[in-house]
Amino acid sequence: MDGRSFFFAGGGTGGHIYPSIAVAEQIVKFEPTAKIHFFISERSIDEQILSNTGFEYSALPARGFSIWPGRLIAFCTSFLNSFKIAKRAIAECKSAVVIGVGGFIAAPACFAAHKLKVPVVLLNVDIVPGRANKIIGRWANEIFLQFEDTRQYFAKRKANINVVGCPLRSGFENPEPDKIRSELGLDKNKKTLLITGASSGSENINRTVCSLLEKLGVFADDWQIVHLTGVGNYDKVRQKYAEAKIGHRVLSYFDDMPSLLAASNLVVGRSGAVSIAEYAAASVPSICMPYPYHKDKHQYLNAGKLVDAGAAVIVDDLPDEEERQGWLGEELEELMKDETKLHQMRQACKSIARLDASLKITEKLVKILDSGPKG
Repeated sequence: MDGRSFFFAGGGTGGHIYPSIAVAEQIVKFEPTAKIHFFISERSIDEQILSNTGFEYSALPARGFSIWPGRLIAFCTSFLNSFKIAKRAIAECKSAVVIGVGGFIAAPACFAAHKLKVPVVLLNVDIVPGRANKIIGRWANEIFLQFEDTRQYFAKRKANINVVGCPLRSGFENPEPDKIRSELGLDKNKKTLLITGASSGSENINRTVCSLLEKLGVFADDWQIVHLTGVGNYDKVRQKYAEAKIGHRVLSYFDDMPSLLAASNLVVGRSGAVSIAEYAAASVPSICMPYPYHKDKHQYLNAGKLVDAGAAVIVDDLPDEEERQGWLGEELEELMKDETKLHQMRQACKSIARLDASLKITEKLVKILDSGPKG
């Protein structure tokens, strides 16, 4: 068993990388000698996240698919180059499995594994799979899903389909909210409103919340704000808070989200598949503002799972800024005044949280390698 290799392929957003890290952490517990390697994109967020983990990683030059002639040529060239790089790395290992987790990076690496007859596993945490994952499903031996609703998209595939939830980093098992309150200088006697646009931040959420700061000042005696802006928006948002009456910490990025969410009483954020799983795991009520520009609207579907359980409300990221501001302001005012409602939403989170996905996936990965090579 010594030295068996587990390759994770995917990137471009934290939503692709965080579930991979969760499974990788679990693998190391099972097999301390396991070799873990991540194939990631060239986007800075990928390296930023992985640089804190100790896991090895390398960037592939793959680009997203486009029908425009110039971009299509770049896509094909980058796919081929990424395929060659991944194939060379995978071929050096006597016993390996490749786990695709989504995004344009995943496809060439999983195709390389398929050609080498190395087992391919797909991890799909969104309700509606993206283009790359639909393709990878053709090569996969095992497919792991967060939602039962997703099974229909892979029903014609030969792979075994497992609905296990979303793998969450080990920090969600033992968060340290008191440590975070101390580290950020938060008042332990006040409730905390967390604003986040996920790993890269959201300009629309930033702008809308900043426009509400004067109104939120009435909650200054009981509430404080932690606002994660995304690296590119930090200076602009920090300036908006200069005259805010409500206590606050403005940060560009924060790595220990399990503890920060555990220290929060309400969160305003996107509703990516990982985000909603994390809200539930941390038992934090949420105001979900789904990203509005995906064609399949999968963030609305993700958020709907929390709403159906009574753990969240949805505020549309409307094109009209005044309408968006008014809607979010109403929901914030209602929830920040109603401790009973927040308590009910916290209990609803606990009823749907799933914390064993990474363990179930790891157990299956180990069995796949124990059973020998594909084909």
